[in-house]
Amino acid sequence: MRNVKKVKIGNCVLGSGKIYIQSMLNTRSDDIEGSVRQAKQLEDAGCDIVRAAIPDMEAVKLIPAIKEKVSIPLVADIHFDYRLALAAADAGIDKIRINPGNIGDTENVKKVADVCKAKGIPIRIGVNSGSLEKEILAKYGAPTAEALVESALYHAELLERFDFDDIVISIKSSNVKNMIDCYRLAAKKCSYPLHLGVTEAGTERMGIIKSAAGIGSLLCDGIGETIRVSLTGDPVSEIYAAKDILKAVGMGSGVEIVSCPTCGRTRIDLVKAAHLVEEAVKDIDKNIKVAVMGCVVNGPGEAREADIGIAGGDKCAVLFKKGEVLRKISEEDIVPELMKEIEKL
Repeated sequence: MRNVKKVKIGNCVLGSGKIYIQSMLNTRSDDIEGSVRQAKQLEDAGCDIVRAAIPDMEAVKLIPAIKEKVSIPLVADIHFDYRLALAAADAGIDKIRINPGNIGDTENVKKVADVCKAKGIPIRIGVNSGSLEKEILAKYGAPTAEALVESALYHAELLERFDFDDIVISIKSSNVKNMIDCYRLAAKKCSYPLHLGVTEAGTERMGIIKSAAGIGSLLCDGIGETIRVSLTGDPVSEIYAAKDILKAVGMGSGVEIVSCPTCGRTRIDLVKAAHLVEEAVKDIDKNIKVAVMGCVVNGPGEAREADIGIAGGDKCAVLFKKGEVLRKISEEDIVPELMKEIEKL
């Protein structure tokens, strides 16, 4: 296991063992009411840390407005103008995301580092394949893992020159294999907390697959302190996808659903039942396994480890608990009967 430096972001402590879920607002930065509403929706869905783009001084007004309504930490996404970082710090931001290489000369970096150190605000260094310095790109010939990690560590050293080490690092790529290689290399070379994500992952279908492959692989390696599933769409979907990835690798909380792919023995509408159960339990914070199985072959036998489950019959189902049959129920009663038993657990 990595010896990770602890970095505090509001009420979250990266490096404490918990994996924190992040997302980013996609409302217009000048839509304060809409941004506050979306931030609240993300918090309600289970987001631990939320980020907002701060492209100009007008957008700084988002910070106090959002912090008044949500209790999770807020991150300011800053590019090009170091003065926006200073203004965000003054406005009470919990963390600043910058690429030190694009906010001007080292004096500007020092100003940001000095203010953040004085106020206890951590900085996330965000590097991706499109932000590589020309000399590093020329050295490696392409945005390889070695090139991206060298860039990230160069920026970390830049902050360290000014006695600042409250740092989080992200090195994102839209190529899953490259992203995995980047983080594995970074994990060997530094002890800073790592923020995982496949950037520009795409729409929900492919974006979730790419994120699960990249983020999930690294989490199984013991790498990563915070994650973001980047999807083209409603950011609330990112939260549920992130929670599902954490559950899939045994690091999340909440209900885990196991369901069979169905076959010619199935005599109930299991696909419909599985989706209804999934929707019904999505906000239940119990660490339990629920099985939705098509027949007795895949029911109490294969799914005997489930805390509660159903196995389909001919227009009916049996309800079972830890492999033991409780009772027979109608197809229409699958969801209400399951929910009744889940409440008892």
